[in-house]
Amino acid sequence: MNNNYELYKVFYWAAKTGSLTQAAKALYLTQPSVSHAIKQLENSFGMTLFNRNAKGVELTQEGNVLYSYIEQSQIFISLAEEKMAALKKLESGELRIGGSDSLFKHYILPYLENFHHKFPGIKLHLNHGTTPEVISFLKEGKIDLGVVRMPIVDPQLEVKETLQLKDCFVAGEKYAALKGEVLTLDKLLEYPIILFSRNSRVRVAITELFESFGQRIRPEIEVGSVDLLIEIAKRGLGISYVTREFVTKELEEGSLFEVQLDVQLPPSHVGLMIMKNMPLSSAATRFIELFNCE
Repeated sequence: MNNNYELYKVFYWAAKTGSLTQAAKALYLTQPSVSHAIKQLENSFGMTLFNRNAKGVELTQEGNVLYSYIEQSQIFISLAEEKMAALKKLESGELRIGGSDSLFKHYILPYLENFHHKFPGIKLHLNHGTTPEVISFLKEGKIDLGVVRMPIVDPQLEVKETLQLKDCFVAGEKYAALKGEVLTLDKLLEYPIILFSRNSRVRVAITELFESFGQRIRPEIEVGSVDLLIEIAKRGLGISYVTREFVTKELEEGSLFEVQLDVQLPPSHVGLMIMKNMPLSSAATRFIELFNCE
């Protein structure tokens, strides 16, 4: 069976609009041409794809199965057309990037500023989310690339490490007595701990680290942003686990200090993530080149 793509396009628009008349308008065809195409497709499969009613048409159970596949193909075709149009020039277009609030603020922003200066005609769309959400954004075609915490193990994705970060525990003046001390994990857990939400990559990493030492870390407070982690620690509500590079200012001015431990916390890695074997837009390609150069 080798049906013409045009037949599937007619089927898609008829299913999407629920009307042969509306499908004909969308495709600049006559209604008899649409009806004939649907009939051809139904004959090729040997089954009815639509039920006709007073309002138009609705999918049969078999039609719904076919539509679930055709809809995905239409999405990819639309994406392909957008990518091809974007290849022409960088005077217009868009760049869609996914990442966490903290990575945007503390890491990606300077690159975006430089890119916008070089290509002011490109619209920037930033999608905020956790690492699992950013992966979903990428697979659904909502973004061109993602900047995420590693490791990422997914055969559909290509991830290149771009930066190594150091995470640490920090506290405010309320816990000044801990300055200069080296704490065991047991001792650290006697204090209220503030962590990122459970589905974040940072949270998973610190939880696994403590479990490797036979410890279970139970946060007193869970938050969804680095800014809150920093502010809560400064106000003395507990000891926060943050990325050191994100609290450089606070450490230098003394509003926070690093809590020293008798074990070494492993570095975390940031990666630039794209779909494997999928063409990139010119804007995304240029941004990655700029990223790699700097």
